[in-house]
Parts: sequence; C-alpha cells; structure tokens
Amino acid sequence: MFETLKNAWKIADLRKKLLYTLFIIVIFRVGCHIPVPYLDPETISGLFSNNGNLLGYLNVLTGGALSDATVFAMGIGPYITASIIIQLLAIAIPAWEQLSKEGEAGRKKLERITRYATVILAFIQALALYLTLKSNNALEKTGWFVATVVILTFMAGAMLVMWLGEQIDKKGIGNGISMILFAGILAGGPKVVIYFWQLLSLGQVKYYILVPVIIILFILIIAFIVLITNAERRIPVQYAKRVVGRKMYGGQASNIPLKVNMSGVMPIIFASSLMAIPGTIGAFVETTEGSFWDKFFKLFEYTNWLYATLFFILIVAFNYFYVAIQYNPIEIANNLRKNNGGIPGIRPGKPTSDFITKVLNKITLMGGLFLGIMAILPIILGAITKVNIALGGTTVMIIVGVALDTVRELESQMMMRHYKGFLE
Repeated sequence: MFETLKNAWKIADLRKKLLYTLFIIVIFRVGCHIPVPYLDPETISGLFSNNGNLLGYLNVLTGGALSDATVFAMGIGPYITASIIIQLLAIAIPAWEQLSKEGEAGRKKLERITRYATVILAFIQALALYLTLKSNNALEKTGWFVATVVILTFMAGAMLVMWLGEQIDKKGIGNGISMILFAGILAGGPKVVIYFWQLLSLGQVKYYILVPVIIILFILIIAFIVLITNAERRIPVQYAKRVVGRKMYGGQASNIPLKVNMSGVMPIIFASSLMAIPGTIGAFVETTEGSFWDKFFKLFEYTNWLYATLFFILIVAFNYFYVAIQYNPIEIANNLRKNNGGIPGIRPGKPTSDFITKVLNKITLMGGLFLGIMAILPIILGAITKVNIALGGTTVMIIVGVALDTVRELESQMMMRHYKGFLE
C-alpha cells in the first residue's frame, strides 16, 4: 500500500487529487471542532458513556464530533440513510428502477432525489437530536429562537459534509462518503491510544498483560478482515463457439466472481440502527429502579448478552436481505444462456439458477457469520477483560475497506496512465 502511494505521488495529476482529498478532510476535521451555540459540551459528553444507544453509535462515526456538540455533529449519517432508502426504493418503484438503468442521466436524477431526501432526514434527525439534548438539560437556553438556531446549524453541517463528500468524488481520490467516514473514525484513534496508556499507567499487572494481548488481537483482526474482503468464490463459465460470417467467436473460459463479503458493513449499519431504538427510547423515558421498563431497557444495553445475540442474528438476516436485492440468480442464468455461456456440468436455465442460488446461499451464510463475529467481538472482549474496546469490528472494517478501495483506485489510475514504476 505504501509503495502504491509513493508511486502515485510521483504523478502530478494523482498528486493533485491526493492533496485535494487531504484538503477536504482537513476542512471536515476543522468543522468537527466548531461548537454549536447554546449547547453545554460538558453535559452532552455524559450522554455518550454507553455505545448501545443511537447517540453513541453516531458519535463513533463522526469521530467524537457529536459528543463535542460541534457543527458537524450529525456527520454524513443523514446522507448515508437517504442513500440506503433510495437504493431500496429503486428496487420497489418501477420508475426509479428504470432510472437506475438509464446510465449517467438516470444516476444524476437519483442523486438529486437522494439530496432532497437528505435534507428531509437531516431536519428530522436534527429535531430529534435537539429534543434529546433538551430532555437531558444540555441546553444553556431554551425557546423557539434557540431551537431554530440549533436545528438549522445541525442541518447546515450535515449538508456541508454531504457537499464535501461529493467534491472528493469529483476531484479527489476514492469514494467521498467513505473517505469522510474513514477520517471521522480514524480521528478517534488517539483517544484509544491515550485510554490504553492510562490503563498501563495504573501499574496493575493484569493491564500489562491485557493491553498487549488486545493490540496483537487487533492486528490479527485487521489481517483477517483483509483476507475475507479479498476472498471470493469463482464459478467457472464456458462460452460456446459460434461462427459469424467468416469469423469465429466465443470458446473462451471465464468465471463469475462472488465475494464472501458482498454487502460490506451495510448489514451491521442496518442492525445497529434497529438495535439502537430501545436504547434511544430509554433516553426519553424516566423509569424507576427495578420497574418493568427499567429491566426491559437494561436488556438492550450494549453489554447485555441478549443485545449481542439479537445483534448477531439481525446481521446475518440483513446480510441475506442485502445480497438478495443485489444478485438475481435467474437473471444471471438468463444472461449466460443469451451469450451462449454455461457452467460446466450444469444444464442451462433453471438448473443453472438453482446452482447459483445454492452457491450464493453458502457464501452469504459465511459472509453473515463473519460480519456478526466482527460486530460482537468487541462486546465479548469487553465483557471478559472489563476494558472498553472503543474501536469495534464495524469501525475497523470501514477503515480497512476504505483503505483497500483507495489503493485499488490508485492502482487502476496508474495502470491507465501506463506508469512504468507500477507495471514493473
């Protein structure tokens, strides 16, 4: 990876794109330190001690901007949610499905719809965030003017972050939204280092053992994520020979690559949002110690075994759902038959689609188990070691995934330019 960056830096065009991307990330990080007026940062920071609620989850993705009550407190969250909703509706609504198949023009129309949806979701999320802060006495003043200023500031920050991501897409390197997420999560790295250093400074023998073990395990997890991210099942395909005029076409062998982790971290994001609902509702409801609702909300705390179990099941289920909307075995089988292709030993038509479905189900199960284990591993480690694992499996997967995708894009752009140092 470092060799790829070194070679890319030698090309003037790629160097400009890298510097532009870095410039946008710097702007994003500066915005994460501009405070929102009328908010009490000390009171707000106390709301994020439990990562099991929605606020704690959003705080991780924003690199701590939410707990610091800054302009970019909502981060890229509204745009991600809007993109997911529009992507799902594009399958359910025929008119939008047609737009997704119309190439560049259709894609631009869907992007415009996504922006409008982002504005609506940003308003809803900003209003919910304001009400949450108000109910927890995190406002220095109250009133309609204060509410308007706080909500509009949160909305403006979310829209500016969306615009920054789009600028990276146009003039920078990598996917803009992913790079913003990458920068936000990576910004929490120094806090993790300080936390571990504080544990070591306590002078207890158990921390001298636990901290190195956690660091080694963290490195092994990164290596495992890289391995699974690049792993794929290749279904062999053989194309029949056909004569057109005086020329012969076809006859070559190919394959259908199916990645083990086809859905990325989307199932974890879906499951996290769903599991965060009880904890978020609990922030609005006042309960007495030992009451039914007090026991009910404690079942959905981040460290509870029921939370981890339901979280794991939902991730596997959402992984099946997300893969199902991305891959259609019947359509793949039909395309193979139209192009005179087939899987060796499998008859074309329904037997081919059934075979692809069988392989896809096995891969989806393995991918779902992988995502589930990565998501609940920090919970298990935290319960065993009694140490708060700030960087969970989800955040590590995002960091590793964005880094690999960025390196691949740099390599592809260098290959297009026939860069001698890379080809050698």
